[in-house]
Amino acid sequence: MTSASTPRQLPLDLGHQPGYSRDDLIVSASNMAAVDIVDRWPAWISPVVVLAGPTGSGKTHLAAVWKAETDAIVVDASRIGAASGAKGPFLIDDIGSGRIDQEGLFHLINCVRQSGSTLLMTSRKWPANWPVTLPDLASRLKAATTVEISEPDDMLLSGVLYKLFADRQIAVDPNVINFLVSHIERSLSTASRVVDRLDRAALEKKSRITRALAASVVTAMDEGQASLDL
Repeated sequence: MTSASTPRQLPLDLGHQPGYSRDDLIVSASNMAAVDIVDRWPAWISPVVVLAGPTGSGKTHLAAVWKAETDAIVVDASRIGAASGAKGPFLIDDIGSGRIDQEGLFHLINCVRQSGSTLLMTSRKWPANWPVTLPDLASRLKAATTVEISEPDDMLLSGVLYKLFADRQIAVDPNVINFLVSHIERSLSTASRVVDRLDRAALEKKSRITRALAASVVTAMDEGQASLDL
């Protein structure tokens, strides 16, 4: 049988999932303020906090850490009124991009303030840019504490990459990490996808993860995204 006809080894899907615990959280300048306010609960200056940052900046991880600490009730942004009567704390993840139950959010914020509870919201936009038309709700949102999470800096992105590889019991050379930090989208979700692709490619080729393999995987991912954008 020639090498051209040799079947490829298909790696098994072992279900590697990113960890969302406090121990899995890597802190750098880009997320330090957000981590600090999550850690300071319940000693918040304002009972309503918004974590705002781009896709892949780690908002969901921070929300998961806070939920585990507070046993918060997760609320759907489009059906906030359904949480009426609950005591909280409350968590609304990824609010502001779609429909918001404005009356429900207004009453929830009032309830939180009156009962001494807390509300954490994450969003890709600052509250001023949410589709809010209710003046009283807009006023309440201005009083909330909004903390910005920036795109991952080099320190955070490299730390996340090292940890994602370590979770799979894979040791990689620093030059591979440096290459990835310089060439992938600055997003924690992208970092997870790249590590998964590299793990699969290395298993398929029965090779270790090298800079050359990393370059080929990143190029393939970029070309795949470019074809989707056409």
